Amino acid sequence: MEADMNMATAITNNKLKDPRCVDCFRRSYFRLFKKYKISETLQTDFLKRFDAIIQDSEGLSSPEIQRELTKEFHILIGVDDPFLEEKRESNVQALKIFERWEPVVFEEIDSFKTTLRLAIAGNIMDYGASDHFDIDSVIIKVLHADFAIDHSCLLKEKIEQAKNILYLGDNAGEIVFDRLFIKSNMSDKVTYVVKGGPVLNDVTLIDAEAVGMTKNAKVITNGYDAPSTVLEKCSPEFIDHYNKADLIISKGQGNLEGLINEKDPRIFFLLMVKCDVISDLLGVEKESFIVYNGGIDIEK
Repeated sequence: MEADMNMATAITNNKLKDPRCVDCFRRSYFRLFKKYKISETLQTDFLKRFDAIIQDSEGLSSPEIQRELTKEFHILIGVDDPFLEEKRESNVQALKIFERWEPVVFEEIDSFKTTLRLAIAGNIMDYGASDHFDIDSVIIKVLHADFAIDHSCLLKEKIEQAKNILYLGDNAGEIVFDRLFIKSNMSDKVTYVVKGGPVLNDVTLIDAEAVGMTKNAKVITNGYDAPSTVLEKCSPEFIDHYNKADLIISKGQGNLEGLINEKDPRIFFLLMVKCDVISDLLGVEKESFIVYNGGIDIEK
């Protein structure tokens, strides 16, 4: 129990002290070695830089470390966006599902519950965490699951009251389900936020345009190319929107890592729990679904 508490404290203090995070990073790059057929010599060179970055990571959050590792890998292979193909495929796959679900949800008297659950199901589309997933089976599961933390009634109330909503995007593909949730419940008062540059399979302006998000929300970048929202590194434009927002919807584990310490009642975290570290932090089972208001203390 004490070890678990120490690990949770490490994350909530935005310090990477849990070896499981390092192991996760390392596994993701071995998948990329295989994809890009990286020679053993270049693999060795990268892993030396990997170890050096981890050693020099004092004071950095997990997403900031991932950003530094990503930059090194981009240099290694000479490719600016190693997940470009996967992101395109995810968007195409999600758009096909969107076409099936859009007429269904708009026939419902109250589509909030269905579109919220679809938005959370979309969080499984994460090539940074895994090289495969079954979005259709996750949709079926999340439509009928009990949420491990469920502040969805409060979220619905806040959406109805809000005039200015900031929606923090996470992954390509997933953005399509975000669009359905926005279109059904909060169009015309949302600013949707993408990352400032390619990192893992996180959404960028290219993805927002490709899936039509610009039809239902104003789209901006956060000005920083980490797989999270790191407020002290974000652009002045983003910070201005952040400060003025009545409500902030934060998708995915990365954004949660960057913002959970804010204890901000405006923030609602929507995600599927994908790893043991976040499971320990939130006190819930892995693969559970979360709608969590950041201003409410978690009961473990």
